[in-house]
Amino acid sequence: MSAMSSGEAVGPPVAPLADEADSLDPLDTPQAGSRALRGGSLRTVGYVVTILLSLVAVPLLIKHLGISGYGRYVLVISLVAIVASLTEGGLNAVAVREYTTTTGPNRRQVMRVALGLRIALTTAGALLAIGFAAVAGYGSELVLGTALAGVGMIFQLVQGLLGVSLEAELRFGWVAVTELLRQLVNVLLLVALVLAHASIVLLLGAAIPASLVSLLMTVALVRGNVSLRPAFAVGRWWPLVRDSIPWAIVSAVNVVYFRLVIILMSLLATATETGYFATSFRVVEVLIGIPALTVSAAYPILTRTVRGDGTRFAYASGRLFELSLILGTWMVVCLEIGAPFAIKILAGGRAEPSVAVLRIQGLAVIATFVAVGCGFPLLTLRRFRQALLANCGALVLSGVLTAVLVGPLGARGAAIAAVAAEYTLALSVLFSLLRAEPAVRIEPLAAPGIMLAGAAAVGLGLLLPVHPVIGALIASGFYFIALRLIRRFPPEVAELIAGGLRSVGR
Repeated sequence: MSAMSSGEAVGPPVAPLADEADSLDPLDTPQAGSRALRGGSLRTVGYVVTILLSLVAVPLLIKHLGISGYGRYVLVISLVAIVASLTEGGLNAVAVREYTTTTGPNRRQVMRVALGLRIALTTAGALLAIGFAAVAGYGSELVLGTALAGVGMIFQLVQGLLGVSLEAELRFGWVAVTELLRQLVNVLLLVALVLAHASIVLLLGAAIPASLVSLLMTVALVRGNVSLRPAFAVGRWWPLVRDSIPWAIVSAVNVVYFRLVIILMSLLATATETGYFATSFRVVEVLIGIPALTVSAAYPILTRTVRGDGTRFAYASGRLFELSLILGTWMVVCLEIGAPFAIKILAGGRAEPSVAVLRIQGLAVIATFVAVGCGFPLLTLRRFRQALLANCGALVLSGVLTAVLVGPLGARGAAIAAVAAEYTLALSVLFSLLRAEPAVRIEPLAAPGIMLAGAAAVGLGLLLPVHPVIGALIASGFYFIALRLIRRFPPEVAELIAGGLRSVGR
């Protein structure tokens, strides 16, 4: 089947015969979409569990180090995290693309080059972090702690690069396990070190064994698929660096614009209003990590199809948009109903005005899902300029609206500014994708139907005289039933559920 400009519907690729499917690459099978969805779900569950695990260690660290000591600990962790994000620079995304579009010796060689580049960049980043800590006057103890945390960062990013083959082969269960294992070991070590009254240096060094365990497990999983010998071929690094730079710039602008609001709030609003917004922001900040984990599972499929199968690429991109909209709307349903509970857990009864702020700002989650869901296909097409312009537009709008609305509306004005910027980004990325690939089909009634179902579910949940968590569960059930009735319930999810039930029945 081919995409027709006359308006003929583009359907999913025709399934091969059973014996043919057995010999296909996982990315070329009809089950690739459902495997990607399952993988994204597994990584999301792992992400949630990781957050819960981190909450175990935080109170112990604060009690052991004190407020000021904990602040110094977070300072080093934040410094290393910033350096890690800069040195990652989109290299993993480029490596996934190269892995899915090459075979045999070429694949092994490009992965060796990528591994050498990763080690070089990450080592340079770690040295930069150590140098900054020394120049900034952190003191010998924190400089040593930065060095240890930097070594842990090197192991972690090397593990992520080697894990590219797991992602490209849709083995996301193992990806989730390695990520969860690192966090579990890290938390257990932190708890043990706190009980042993260890110094802040040893606490920062806990990242080394945690990342090393995850790295060794990944090595065992990918051995035979990729070479473990890095190639320090400087002449071959530039093509990878050249392609990763646009990803890095887009990611950096996206991070800045999303956090610009709270920075401006600290300058333009009272400390109280800033606190209300910051409390809401903390909830949303955790949630916005989910779209990237969920949607990125489809990236190997996009990279595989963009060059040789335009029909399948267009179909996958369209499905990705609708799935992102469905999942984003569902999360907003839960957030709108569960906002009082979330704020109470986070800040007790001292930040009740944050509930209204969260209900406004939470609407941005839908746009975040859509922006990510359309952004991956757009970046796969290498339309970096359009992606960068969309993010820059959101950055400017975020700053202007915050400056205008914070004065009269306080934290709620800041939340409105954040939502407006996020929807501007989502629409810009969506329209850029449709212009770049006209074969991508978006059902005209999909978005209105899905959002009406979500609005009805929110109304039901808010009217029920039950605990917000119970209300969110009931509203979620209503939402998915409504999607079924209007024929928008994702067939990929239905297939995933059916597969799980068959497994249980065996």
